[in-house]
Amino acid sequence: MCLLDFLSLLLDTSDRMLWHKKFLSNRPSELLLLICLCAASASGSDWPQWRGPNRDGISKETGLLKDWPGGGPKLSWKIQGLGAGYSGIAVADKRIVTVGDRSDASFITALNEADGKQVWSAKLGQAGAPGWGGFAGPRSAPTIDGALVFVIGQYGELVCVESKTGKLKWRKDLVKDFSGKRPEWGFSESPLVDGDQVLCTPGGDKGAILALNKETGETVWRTHGFNDAAHYSSLIEAEIGGVRQYIQLTAASVVGVAAKGGKVLWRAARRGETAVIPTPIYSDGYVYVTSGYGIGCNLFKIESSGGNFSATQVYANKVMANHHGGVVKLEDNVYGYSDGKGWTCQDFKSGKAVWQDKEQLGKGSLTYADGRLYLRSEDKAGTVALIEASTSGYKEHGRFDQPNRTDKNSWTHPVVANGKLYLRDQDLLLCYDIKP
Repeated sequence: MCLLDFLSLLLDTSDRMLWHKKFLSNRPSELLLLICLCAASASGSDWPQWRGPNRDGISKETGLLKDWPGGGPKLSWKIQGLGAGYSGIAVADKRIVTVGDRSDASFITALNEADGKQVWSAKLGQAGAPGWGGFAGPRSAPTIDGALVFVIGQYGELVCVESKTGKLKWRKDLVKDFSGKRPEWGFSESPLVDGDQVLCTPGGDKGAILALNKETGETVWRTHGFNDAAHYSSLIEAEIGGVRQYIQLTAASVVGVAAKGGKVLWRAARRGETAVIPTPIYSDGYVYVTSGYGIGCNLFKIESSGGNFSATQVYANKVMANHHGGVVKLEDNVYGYSDGKGWTCQDFKSGKAVWQDKEQLGKGSLTYADGRLYLRSEDKAGTVALIEASTSGYKEHGRFDQPNRTDKNSWTHPVVANGKLYLRDQDLLLCYDIKP
């Protein structure tokens, strides 16, 4: 509610009509000020890459609905034709970009943010379902960086196209060009762009992490002495001890490498199982990681002395065993779904459970915006729930079952950008208006 509406609510109906009439006709400067105040009370922000602007699952949106009406927020538009797959979306500069398999190949598709209409489509690479289980389609989210879009396909194609037209700028193959080894269920990492570099994790004996020039695709550096196999997590960036670095999680390690040159700065052994997927979290000198298949979570303290780094484990437990729905850190706590324990709020520094609830909603993914957590269940109904980001327990403020559900699990994470909630379900993208 803006100030003009608030003042008018203090009056009865007849007085309100008279007040509005006098105000509009006699005080244009005050009206302009109030309009500006109303506009400033809500703000939108783009979602240009995996897990948002800072890769932490947090939207910068404000002025969003705190409670949903029955049946959920208003559906603004929906569109089909994106192709099969579990790719997320990126939103920037009034464009939405995502990826999907069609009959003969996987394609990058750009949509108009206002109405979902297709702007352009460009070929990414091979279509199909790597690994057992028949999970077809790309898994990673595109990264929009100004005039360029970067995407990794499930078979390892790394493509850079122009964001306005979809025209190919350069193409690489993580397996053929860099001797990477495809993980069982395909490459799932979302590329990280930092400055003039684009980074990813092909894995393998020639160096697990790779930095390319984002304009040309030429190799800038590759890690030496860190040769872990690629899994499914995505890189994040951080500055620790005055040194800019990239942090990655594999099935064997948590590691930090220098942004300049790729030197391994610190490394901690940490065993994963089957599929290590969630993106690490960095906060105030600490790195938090979690994965499923009975492994749980770990917190490491990263310290620097005389230019040398060390990683000391603070705790390892199973309070948060997150499969692939991701976790979000808000203030002193981490939120996410823990296998066997339900939706969980965990104290970041101690690792202890603040609350856990497996009765209200099944396993799924989450995103944060404006004091609320947006939960998306992976099951057949695809239920989406809005809850408080609170240490006092699971407090729900609305839910709805996704319409037009496919027969696949709804694994794609929800996205909040510019006053909209986006739900990708294979070939379909739904856009909901979540502003008052």
